[in-house]
Amino acid sequence: MSAPLFEKVAFIGLGLIGSSLARVMIAENLANQIVASTRSQKTLDDAKALGLIQEGYSDPIEAVKGADLVILALPVRATQKVLESIQPYLSENVILTDVGSTKGNVVDAAKAVFGEHLPAGFVPGHPIAGAEHTGVHAGKVDLFANHKVILTPLPSSADWAVEKLIQLWQAAKAEVICMDVDKHDEVLAHTSHLPHLMAFNLVEQLANREDNLDIFRYAAGGFRDFSRIAASDPQMWHDIFFANKKAILNAVDGFEKQLATLRKLIEDENSQALMGLLGHAQAARQHFNHMLANKPLMEKNKVTTQQFTILPGQKKFQGKFTVPGDKSVSHRSIMFGAIAEGTTHVTGFLEGEDALATLQAFRDMGVSIEGPKNGEVTIHGVGMHGLKAPASALYMGNSGTSMRLLSGMLAAQKFDSVMTGDASLTKRPMERIAKPLREMGALIQTTGERGTPPVSISGSQQLKGIQYDLPMASAQVKSGILLAGLWAEGETAVTEPEPTRDHSERMLRAFGYDVKTEGNRISLQGGGKLVATEIQVPSDISSAAFFMVGAAITEGSDVTLEAVGINPTRTGVIEILKQMGADLTVENERIAGGEPIADIRIRGSRTLKGIHMPEDQVPLAIDEFPALFIAAACAEGQTILTGAAELRVKESDRIQVMANGLKIMGIDCTPTDDGIIIEGKGKAGEWGAIFTGGEIESHHDHRIAMSFSMAGLRTSGEIKIVGTETVATSFPTFTALANQAGLPIQVAE
Repeated sequence: MSAPLFEKVAFIGLGLIGSSLARVMIAENLANQIVASTRSQKTLDDAKALGLIQEGYSDPIEAVKGADLVILALPVRATQKVLESIQPYLSENVILTDVGSTKGNVVDAAKAVFGEHLPAGFVPGHPIAGAEHTGVHAGKVDLFANHKVILTPLPSSADWAVEKLIQLWQAAKAEVICMDVDKHDEVLAHTSHLPHLMAFNLVEQLANREDNLDIFRYAAGGFRDFSRIAASDPQMWHDIFFANKKAILNAVDGFEKQLATLRKLIEDENSQALMGLLGHAQAARQHFNHMLANKPLMEKNKVTTQQFTILPGQKKFQGKFTVPGDKSVSHRSIMFGAIAEGTTHVTGFLEGEDALATLQAFRDMGVSIEGPKNGEVTIHGVGMHGLKAPASALYMGNSGTSMRLLSGMLAAQKFDSVMTGDASLTKRPMERIAKPLREMGALIQTTGERGTPPVSISGSQQLKGIQYDLPMASAQVKSGILLAGLWAEGETAVTEPEPTRDHSERMLRAFGYDVKTEGNRISLQGGGKLVATEIQVPSDISSAAFFMVGAAITEGSDVTLEAVGINPTRTGVIEILKQMGADLTVENERIAGGEPIADIRIRGSRTLKGIHMPEDQVPLAIDEFPALFIAAACAEGQTILTGAAELRVKESDRIQVMANGLKIMGIDCTPTDDGIIIEGKGKAGEWGAIFTGGEIESHHDHRIAMSFSMAGLRTSGEIKIVGTETVATSFPTFTALANQAGLPIQVAE
């Protein structure tokens, strides 16, 4: 057994927090001796009877003698008096910490006693945990588990002291965070002290009503949940409210101002603004929860992730399906609706995390947006000059589309802005959009290494139109430049090396903005306006591609995908599958919201053939290649892809990641700089297993995860795909629809 972390621990005060931590120390063998000092002899007797302490003292001086850890677990306003009495008796290398909800007053108390030269072992702390009941009997060994503990080391605090306290709190299964003293008090004033003050105030207000018995008798769960914290110890909160007076009063001022805004909206029956405020608050809570859930991913580039498991065996693949809305169109419907004049109504909106990141960004810039609900979104446009400065960095999640297109829009605004994202997005190249925007006069920095996010933009620049020749085909870069051009002086024109998706051009026209397309040159004049419209988002051909490939490689399959967008700049996957010999028909073609749509039917009736994928189709199928690689593995003969270097800088290096996975599953393939050579294992008329199974690392790339899932239709062994949580960014219903079609996917966290 390893030596305990501490020789002697002295608690000054032994209520809920102190007695819980004592329980942790005993359970984890962290101290040879635990003693305590309190004013209540009964508390000391009870603590001894519970086996929490070896000795109890009424005088704190006796408790701290010889202790190498002293924990102040007492009311915050009593700190200075206790420090004055114990200061001469503290050991030279003692660690001195506390558990109070405010930190500035504790530091002030220590300075009053020790002077400016504070002990090296003095490290204030605050475990954010509690319970309705207090006292030594209320303590629980798991009180701190999965809760945060904030340490506020000072310039005088020694590293060894901080490290030991981190070990102590981690042994209590808490998440330890280090923070500046003033920042702690400001954050806690808003997130803890203000809610407690509001709860006490609300209960007091209702208790003073004549019908108070009925009020409390018929109170719903929301009232009980909110008012629960008013059952906390009044003496403790009395002390906290005074100890953190300045920060709490600032928080109260902010609350009163926001409450006055809400009151005015109700008084004026301003339905649109009230809906916008409530919707923004609801979405912000969901958004921040998601951001915090992803924090380890952002900080450490790794996270405990979801995985898919697919077992071997003969599978059917049949049915009629509607895949989620097109992600590219969903992004743009929010962006253009936000800067249009009037109200835009969107149907078929993709409620995946990428599109929701765009929606949240515009809410953060003051746009009132209702929904999404069942794919419906209502955007109350603010016009070309109505966006407002966001309060903090805009979080783009996993979405390169959001970041590159918004770079163009934000470069033209009057305010400064910063965009960040998750671990995957922070590795993706942003100089390709930053460079042309600088030529237009934008002040934009890619602050990550090698031209990657975060992206910082300084506002108030008058942009000038440019003629830009794209060095490589990219719809995102083209769109970002054109969007900046909306505000630029004169003409903005982009010439493409080959055609890319034209969703931006089509939708700008739908919003009444004139965009000229002459061959590969797309141009517009700055200074116009967008007028609100109705947008129907077609089903996403990129999402449909997985089911198209799944049906093409499975014997007897018959899958129809309804109302899929067949924008001519996106139909490369259809053309390539047809050239490989797939039994694929495009039916019921029609137009919706300016975009062509159709039903796509695929049957598994013949073995695919390997081909040299035509380079003119590469930009038109750039997102679908991971799925097409699975089709190539099941084809007869060799498939060669060239001219697709762009695949190496997507959410992952899709050429290398797919090659690695294919090799694991028994497919002979050779990655090249701009493509891949795949030796297909298919044989005419044979529908047996192609893949051997194995564990695949998706690198948190949604398209990699879904592509290898389709390999499960032709596998002789179990397939495990790790890192599949990002599938929700583009295709939230993927596993449900796959199971419905006949491909059982087991999902585990």
